[in-house]
Amino acid sequence: MSDYIIGLTGGIGSGKTTIANMFAELNVAIIDADIVAREVVAPGSPSLEKIAQHFGPEFIDDNGELNRALLRTRIFNHPQDKTWLNQLLHPLIRENLLAQARQAPGAYCLLVAPLLVENKLHTLVDRVLVVDVSEAIQLERTLKRDSSSAQEVKLIIDSQASRQQRLAVADDVLLNESENLTQAKKQVTEIHEKYLQMAREHS
Repeated sequence: MSDYIIGLTGGIGSGKTTIANMFAELNVAIIDADIVAREVVAPGSPSLEKIAQHFGPEFIDDNGELNRALLRTRIFNHPQDKTWLNQLLHPLIRENLLAQARQAPGAYCLLVAPLLVENKLHTLVDRVLVVDVSEAIQLERTLKRDSSSAQEVKLIIDSQASRQQRLAVADDVLLNESENLTQAKKQVTEIHEKYLQMAREHS
């Protein structure tokens, strides 16, 4: 059981997933906020039914799953709907994240959340680790990885917390600008040792 939680975050293209996988290789339990967010609106779930009642049956596709594209468009254009949705889902997501963290094996666990700062999830964790890169690198990596245009990627970057906002809540920063993963691995190993020590002192 982990009662020491590290929040891992970073902007699009920062390499969060790569870094999280390096921690996983060191047997650190990973709790992914994106997966939990999908689980709370799984087919047949009470929250999915509430979404259908509020927005209309067309927001559920033929497989009984949430039509994410339609919902994204709707809440992007109607701020009050976004507020309603957040009030419905955020408490459920928080509850599930904490339940998984409590059951996670190991001295500490990693809560990976792209929107850790935006959704105020940093208030749930003991420490915040930010994977930090410049905006130019975010743009370059995301364009290489996705089929989005530079304009679309810029919009995503602008919609997320700024680099300054993330660094303002960071307890630890992992600079991940090198394409050479050896450097990142070295940083992860050092930070892991530090977290093991902190988790021991905390318990």
